[in-house]
Amino acid sequence: MRRIVVIGDGMVGSRFAELLVEADLGAHVTLLGKEPVPAYNRVLLSSVVAGAKSADLLRIAKEHPRIMRRTGVSAVTVDRDLMTVVDSTGRTHPYAALVLATGSAARVPAVQGVADAHGLVDGVFVLKDMADADGIVTAAGRARRAVVLGAGVLGLEVATGLARRGIAVRLVHIADRLMERQLGWEASAVAESSLRRLGIESHTGASLARVHTTRGRVTSVRLEDGSELLTDMVVMCAGTIPETTLARAAGLACERGVIVDDSLATTDPHIWAIGDCAQPPGGARGLVAQGWQQASTVVGVLTGSAPGASDAVPTSDVVRVKADGMAMVAMGVCGDFDRSDPRYRVLSLKDPEGGRYIEVVVSGGQLVGATCIGDGDVAATLSALYTRRLPVPPDPAQLMIRALAGGGAAAATRDPADLKDDDKVCNCNTVTAGRIREALADGCETVKDVAGRTRATTGCGDCTSLVEGLIACHRAVGANPTNPAAPVAVTQGA
Repeated sequence: MRRIVVIGDGMVGSRFAELLVEADLGAHVTLLGKEPVPAYNRVLLSSVVAGAKSADLLRIAKEHPRIMRRTGVSAVTVDRDLMTVVDSTGRTHPYAALVLATGSAARVPAVQGVADAHGLVDGVFVLKDMADADGIVTAAGRARRAVVLGAGVLGLEVATGLARRGIAVRLVHIADRLMERQLGWEASAVAESSLRRLGIESHTGASLARVHTTRGRVTSVRLEDGSELLTDMVVMCAGTIPETTLARAAGLACERGVIVDDSLATTDPHIWAIGDCAQPPGGARGLVAQGWQQASTVVGVLTGSAPGASDAVPTSDVVRVKADGMAMVAMGVCGDFDRSDPRYRVLSLKDPEGGRYIEVVVSGGQLVGATCIGDGDVAATLSALYTRRLPVPPDPAQLMIRALAGGGAAAATRDPADLKDDDKVCNCNTVTAGRIREALADGCETVKDVAGRTRATTGCGDCTSLVEGLIACHRAVGANPTNPAAPVAVTQGA
């Protein structure tokens, strides 16, 4: 029996533990999680803020007799000589291998008045865990105005979520355009106009100088340019910092994150680091898919075998914004790139009045990049073309026309009845339609059942509608076996 200790019961640490006990029948895993609840989908926390999903639907933890999950228990010290971990209850856990999956902490900018000796002042929030989401939802129930600091993916999701609750939102972003890593100038302008229609005013090239409070609660903020904004709450979405406190105290080499090699091994041969806390040679991308791939890699190292194709998770660079009222996706070559580069054929459609912007970038007969705002169907089509590396028409204009008409090579991805068994449904977990149909034939009846069996829908959640459609098709065939087609059309959101 091999004892493995995992520090961090998040999306990556939990996935590692589950993969390991599946691959190694002799492995027993102790999983320490400082939160009082087991692993859940943090990617969808902004959907909880928006009221689009309930917290109980986010749970992804799977019970297993060889996984001892200790919730509400954090690791306090790591003794590398004795190869033990002492937790916050005083219990000692010996290990043959230790995996750090401590994640990251929200970055809190040095804004005057944002915190006191007890932490963030009343009315100021970050969004990193379920407790943060619950606090934001509670505050939103009595707020009329809100300021969101940071217009990256999370900032836009939080801003639109609060606007959905009827709150007037001011979005403050230090860069000169929204989502500057993914959006070019024209796309950002369309995004700003779309946000304005949702009741969100954007302040780009701006930053907070001070948070003002009255009787200990936020009442307004002052920007660096001297302007004042009245507000009842402030949500900081200003990025993250790898959580390396425990690793540094244990004497492991750290820079921004815990330094690891290609196998995710640290400077201690018995300790690995995965997820947001790790700093691999190629750099960290902050995407859960990368952490899942790292988990699979370490399982392969510990079991002496390379991860199987079904377990390997591609680190897709498709970035989706789950913004209520504004579909947005960017992938590959996008943002501020050289549109005159002879390697690329670039075609764009700009429709500020309609809140729509579409840009496709083609090279070598394939879609190598795209940006889509305001059209979920087109976004789904382009995402499928990009992730499946399907060939595109010789004339990129045809790609645009076919996408706008709802056709194209990926149209089948929007009709569950037409999906082939090898068509990918869940990009985050590389789950095909065939695997989902097998799960349904084996007794799964709900999305939750399918997620537990295949892990589909446990990433970004965009494939939920397709899984629902496959379930509906399965039920239709069962109810009417003489009509196996029984198509049920479902539109996949982006």
